[in-house]
Amino acid sequence: MTSITSNGDKKKIVIVGGGFAGLNVAEQLYKNKHYDVTLVDKNNYNYFTPLLYQVATSFLEPSSISYPFRKLFRDKRLSFRMAAVVKVDPKAKILYLTDGELPYDYLVFAAGASTNFYGIESVKQNAISLKEIDDALYMRNSLIKTMEKAAITTDTLERQKLLTIVVAGGGPTGVEVAGMLAEMKNYILKKDYPELINARGKIYIVDGGPNLLAPMSEKTHKETRQALIDLGVEVKLNAHVNDFSNGVVTFANGETLEAKTLIWAAGIIANTFEGIPATSLGIGRRMITDEYNRVKDLEDIYAIGDISIQMTDPVYPKGHPQLAQVAIQMGRNTAKNFMAMAKGKNIKPFKYFDRGDMAIVGRHNAVVDLFKHKVHLSGFAALFVWLFIHLISLVNYNNKIKTLYNWAVAFLTRDQALRMIFRGGKNNTD
Repeated sequence: MTSITSNGDKKKIVIVGGGFAGLNVAEQLYKNKHYDVTLVDKNNYNYFTPLLYQVATSFLEPSSISYPFRKLFRDKRLSFRMAAVVKVDPKAKILYLTDGELPYDYLVFAAGASTNFYGIESVKQNAISLKEIDDALYMRNSLIKTMEKAAITTDTLERQKLLTIVVAGGGPTGVEVAGMLAEMKNYILKKDYPELINARGKIYIVDGGPNLLAPMSEKTHKETRQALIDLGVEVKLNAHVNDFSNGVVTFANGETLEAKTLIWAAGIIANTFEGIPATSLGIGRRMITDEYNRVKDLEDIYAIGDISIQMTDPVYPKGHPQLAQVAIQMGRNTAKNFMAMAKGKNIKPFKYFDRGDMAIVGRHNAVVDLFKHKVHLSGFAALFVWLFIHLISLVNYNNKIKTLYNWAVAFLTRDQALRMIFRGGKNNTD
């Protein structure tokens, strides 16, 4: 039976956010005859967040990991709206956007999360974060400009400070950024900047916990740390950054490091929207949902992916991890439930299937934990799994071909030709 409103029109589903969660709802519903579906996103493209760091470190171009929504949904029963959310009126069922209003029957929030600076204003103002394509391009430009400055300075201590980089956060992003930066320092810097061959400067990775990649296995902890050390990265654990000002990173224990660049990969916090009551928000400002991803205290509003927290699963009583696989599976389950509702069938609660965790350190050191850490892979086998999973997860064949080509060049030559600074805006000379 077709889902219709009281005036005979098909019910309207509005999806906010075109990341892993929102995109999977949209892709599952694009052929449906029961709903009018609109995807809302502030960008006009989807991008693959796990590979942002490779754009930021000049190993991939932005178009390798991104694809326009309108082309993705061409000839499909789905509308796209490029706008940001201003607020939502749950009673009137209206979503207010920067370019107007959008009525809905069902609203799905899949707007993800942003960088969590934990209230440290100096870090927020001065550090480089990595959550969006714009961040990746800013980081790439900043790193290249810093190396250009280092190449011309005659002050040895200033050069050392310019070439010292601190990566805060020992999760996959932090580990992968630190590894790529080490590869650049070891194999690219001396080719592009002969002035810096004997220059000092270190790459640090710091984390407040006792291990890198904390949720993964003990074998992974040891192998990851050793792989980074072998690349020349200094590893500092049980270290909390609490200030970054005037080129000095200060830790909670009073220790300091002189570095011109702090890359912040230490945590995320869910995006929030006016109109969602405080009673509906939980840890990390995530929207509290039931087992069907319906938001607490609200009617016909759903939350999926990083923006949601579901504590009904006995395996994850504190909520599911904010990972791509969780978002993908939530999106697909939510779409299937909408189709079941339209056909008068029972809906199914969300059940997360943990396919494992993985990370890559530098050019070829990968670690993979499968089946809740029962199977651990490293070496070539882990590298193949990492490459395969990331490649097939890209949304379009064009992305897959570009990325595979760039990876092959980087692997075989230990180099890449994407280190250009592109500036946006009129008369931008910065």
